[in-house]
Order: sequence, then C-alpha cells, then structure tokens
Amino acid sequence: MAYDTLILEREEAVGIITLNRPPVHPFNYPAIDNLGKAFTELENDKSIRAIIVTGAGDKAFSAGFDVSSFGDPMSVWMPRYGHIVYNRIERSSKPVVAAINGFALGGGLELALACHFRVMVDEPKAVLGLPEINLGIIPGWGGTQRLPRLIGRTRALEIALMGKRINAKEALDWGLINKVSQPGEVVKDAKEYAVALSKRAPLALKAILNAIVLGQDTNMSAGIEIELAGSQIVSSSKDAMEGMTAFMQKREAKFIGE
Repeated sequence: MAYDTLILEREEAVGIITLNRPPVHPFNYPAIDNLGKAFTELENDKSIRAIIVTGAGDKAFSAGFDVSSFGDPMSVWMPRYGHIVYNRIERSSKPVVAAINGFALGGGLELALACHFRVMVDEPKAVLGLPEINLGIIPGWGGTQRLPRLIGRTRALEIALMGKRINAKEALDWGLINKVSQPGEVVKDAKEYAVALSKRAPLALKAILNAIVLGQDTNMSAGIEIELAGSQIVSSSKDAMEGMTAFMQKREAKFIGE
C-alpha cells in the first residue's frame, strides 16, 4: 500500500516506517491515519519481526501535532485517534525501535515514548520535549502517563510543566533512551537493535512484551498472572524445543514463531 505522509520499507525481517511530511513531519489527521495503517500492515506481515520508526532527513523525528490543522473538521478526532494508534504501537507483539534522527517534540516525543526502544542522534538541535504548556494545552497522546513511568515523576514534571528540552546525553542519563548515536548513524544503530530482536523467539518475545507493558498497568499479583499465562503458552512451543535443542548442541537457534 502506498502512503502520502510516510515511506514504508522492508529489509528482510525488519519493517521501517519513515515519517515524511517535510520539513518537520507534523501530524494532521491523514498523517496519523497513515501511521496507524502502515503499522497495522507490518503487524500483519508474518515475515516482519521488528519495526523501526524514524523521520526523513536529519532535522526532525516529528514536531508532533500540526497546529495548522486546528480548523480541519477531522481534527476533532485527533486526540482519541492518536491514543488508539500509540497504544497499538506500545502493545505491539513485535518490538518497535524509535530512531530519533532530530528533534522530537509534543506528539513526536509521545510517539517515541510508545516505542519499546529509543535510539537518538547526538546533535545540538536534536532535543526532546513536551512544549504543550506554552500553548495553553497539555500533552494529549500519552505523554503525561508514559514519561513519568520511564523517568520518574519529578523529571517528567520538569519537562511537562517547565517546557524543559533535553538533548541525547541527558536523555540517556535520565533513562529515556537506550543509546546515543553519532550523526548519520541513528538508523544504522536502530537497525542493529531491530535485527538482533528479529532473531529472538517470536512467541517468547511477544509474551515478554505483553507481560511488561500490560503488567505496568496493573498490580504485582495481576502482572504475575499475565507472566504465568505467557509462560504456559511458550513452554510447549516448537520454538522452546528448538531453543533447548540448540543450546544442547551449541548452535544458534532458528526460531519460527510456532
């Protein structure tokens, strides 16, 4: 399927979504709709085992919500639709890596927060922030919930209430990203994560993602039950047998997702 606001590519077992609304890739209704449909396409593709989301060029990952679309009748659906798409990304059965190639602000940062891994370029203009407070509005696509879960309440409040913007090194120190990349290397580094993840047992990977993501939304006892359910599913799988056999034979396992 062709998309107007993004580029969808496949490299072996890795799907790559590149946001493409130059120069800073903001989200209007068609753009968030394209993102949801592209993500669903990769989710349903059995040959894809990991997904990368990035922005075209080297200026921006995404500037977030396109404020110029306020007059668009479809914009009234944006708050709920954004949540639907970002929740789907966070709860994906396939690991999602954000390759933050430039600044990620507002809904752009919220998209990165919904991904499971974040790799960010070390550039002076590459910053993360939630500037909504300066417009008299609030982060509307999960930022108030995901950010404090990742970096703690105090630092999240500093970003959301003070409009603080942080660079890649600060983000790494705060636990917001997994890796700092050099200019021109962020997509390559994201691909290294994605390729490594694509070689993991798909059923076990799905069960772990499910247990960690859903477990954070509940208490310890309920989270343990989610983990137990996942354990029961994978324990009798062909992948589990292959993993044990490969370990005994001292070779690399070849998982098929069954």
